[in-house]
This record gives sequence, C-alpha cells and structure tokens, in this order.
Amino acid sequence: MGQAERLYKLKHQLDSGRCFGKAQLLQQLGVSAATLKRDIAHLRERMNAPVVWDREQAGWRLDAAAQLPGTQYELPGLWLTAEEIHALLTMQHLLAHLDSGGLLGPHIEPLAARLNQLLGSGANAGAEVARRIRVQTVGARPLHLPHFQAVGSALLRRKRLQISYHGRGRNLTQEREVSPQRLVHYRDNWYLDAWCHHARGLRSFAVDALRSASVLQTQAIDVPDGKLDEVLGAGYGIFAGRRVQWARLLFSAERARWVGAESWHPKQRGRFEADGTYVLELPYADPRELVMDILRHVPEVEVLGPKGLREVVAEKLRAAVEKMGGRVML
Repeated sequence: MGQAERLYKLKHQLDSGRCFGKAQLLQQLGVSAATLKRDIAHLRERMNAPVVWDREQAGWRLDAAAQLPGTQYELPGLWLTAEEIHALLTMQHLLAHLDSGGLLGPHIEPLAARLNQLLGSGANAGAEVARRIRVQTVGARPLHLPHFQAVGSALLRRKRLQISYHGRGRNLTQEREVSPQRLVHYRDNWYLDAWCHHARGLRSFAVDALRSASVLQTQAIDVPDGKLDEVLGAGYGIFAGRRVQWARLLFSAERARWVGAESWHPKQRGRFEADGTYVLELPYADPRELVMDILRHVPEVEVLGPKGLREVVAEKLRAAVEKMGGRVML
C-alpha cells in the first residue's frame, strides 16, 4: 500500500470522530509502528491535521481546538503524487512570471509554499523550478492594481465602469462610461473589450492606459459573444473593425520553416510552394499591428496584396531608410 492510500485510509478513520488505538491502526493499515508514526506526523506537520493523542482513551483522534489559527486541514493536495505536485509548482512558477504587473503574485505564493511542504523539506522543489525554468516577457506594460481590480469586479458583477482613458494614438485622455464584456490577455498585456456608451459601439481598451476606473451601480449591458467576435475578433491583432480584408504574404524558404508552424490568426490559410517558400493569407481590419509584424520579417517577406497594405509597408521601409541617411526606390 502506497503512502497516499495509507494517508487516505488514516484520514478517513480519523474524520469519523472516533479515537483509534495504535494496535487497531497498525492492523488496519498493515504497516510498522515506525511507518504509522511517520504518517501521523505527515498529517500533523504537512497537512495541518489536528491529530492529538488522547491519554484517557489511549488512541489518536482529531481535536479542532488543536488546529493552528489560519490553517486548513482539508486540502486536495493531500492525494497528489510527487509528479503532480512538481507539475503544479511548474505551472505556478510560469503563472507568476507571465503575470503582467505582478497582480497575482501575492495570491499564488502561498500555493508554492504549501506544495513545497507537501513534497517534504528536503525536496526544495520551488527553488529548483525557479532555477531550471526561466520565463521572459517582452513588451509588458505595468498595470495599476486598483484599476485592474475595478475592471475585474465590474466585469464579473456585470456593472458599468466609469473610466478615464488615455488613447495613445491621439495622445488624448477622455472620460467614458462602458459596459465591460471580457478581459483579454494579449502579447503580455491586458485589454478590456467593452461597449462604450459614449461611442455607442464596441471598443477595446488597454487596461494599463486607464487613468482612473470606478465601478458604477448601473447594470452593464450584455453583448452576445458572436457580435464580440465579429467586431473585435474578425481582423488581425488587437485592432477592431468590420471592414475585413485578406493579406497575402510570401515568406522565403528559410523563414518559411518558422512561419509555417506559427499561428497568426485563427482563420489564417497557408501553403508551401514547390520552391519551399510559404504563402500566408489572413484577415485584417486595421493594418497597424499587421504591418509591425511584417516588418519584423523584412527582407524575408513580400506583401503580395492587397495593394494598400503593400504600399503602407513600402512607405514604412522608405521612411526608415531615409531616417538613416539613405535613399531607396520602392
């Protein structure tokens, strides 16, 4: 019988509220006295179980008065294997480092401490995970925690938000009343998809660009998921729009080995040509973000169409060369 099964049986017996003598438990569990002692110590020290020795009844029982303040006895982690605990620690480490703005860190740190305790003091798994796994985020912008909390609260309570929003494109700060629909974590940053009552339409707001956010008592309106996807999710990237066009990009055979395995958009279409090049087709409404991603692959990419997208990319390249003191004919 493995330790997890023994602990389960021992816990089940003690949860009955009865007192169990040493001989009785040894017979039921089929273990040595030393193993029984270790299992009881495991329940006490690692699972916070209030197991006490009752001298009058000459046995072990649970005593709620002996439980340490602020601790919890009933934990799912009791029945996890070491491999499962290592997996949870790894996910906790990834979540903590992917967490834009450090919003969740204080809430999930106790989980790592508890999982380490379950593995035993000698395992030191949390430190090993941190040493062996490195997560690097690029372009994450810091968040103001109270603003994020207000957004999350309004979103789940289905209340409207009064926000002061700094639109970086026009460098303009405006007051808006919005009905939050969903939070989106995209490229290491958080965005709020919401119905803007000022613009009378769906808009996407960068949460880090909020200058203030307060929850109103007015009920938020609900927009069907289909409409959210149609307006905010139809085109490429975070920029919304209903007028969708299809970009056609041709990548060199060398770059195709990477791009051919990437997902740029859920509705993209791609194919390898006989010479090893790769044609990628994907929808977009606003070209700004798509242009930035195309420029990352220059000169290994060519814009086949539409003509307007090709001209925008060419103009960006021309402007870049001129800034560096050169001239280019495109």
